[in-house]
Amino acid sequence: VQLQASGGGLVQAGGSLRLSCAASGRAFSSYAMGWFRQAPGKEREFVAAISWSGGTTYYVDSVKGRFTISRDNIKNTVYLRMNSLKPEDTAVYYCAAVQGSWSILGHEYYYWGQGTQVTVSS
Repeated sequence: VQLQASGGGLVQAGGSLRLSCAASGRAFSSYAMGWFRQAPGKEREFVAAISWSGGTTYYVDSVKGRFTISRDNIKNTVYLRMNSLKPEDTAVYYCAAVQGSWSILGHEYYYWGQGTQVTVSS
C-alpha cells in the first residue's frame, strides 16, 4: 500500500482544513488508518484513527470535537477534517495504515505517507 497525503497549508487560527490520504494498491478496506503529526522539536503524536469499516473512530483528547476522521473505501481515501484550528496544531501530518485493528501506536502501522505541512498562524 502506498499512501499520498495532501491538503495541508497555512491557515489562521480558528480556520479549517481537510487533509486527504489516497491509497494505492489492493485491499485498502482491510486496513485501519491513522493520522499522526510531528511538530518541530517534538515527538510524533497520534491524532486520530479509524477502523477498516469506518464504524469506529478514536481521537487524542486535544483534537476531540474539532477534528473528524472519515474514509471512503470506494475512493481508497481517508480524510481528516480539522476545524477550529489552533497554533498548537501546527505540524507535519502523516497518514498511516495498519492491517487489522486500529492503534494509537505508530510503530504498529505498516505503511506511511510522506506527510503534509499544516501551519496555523495566531
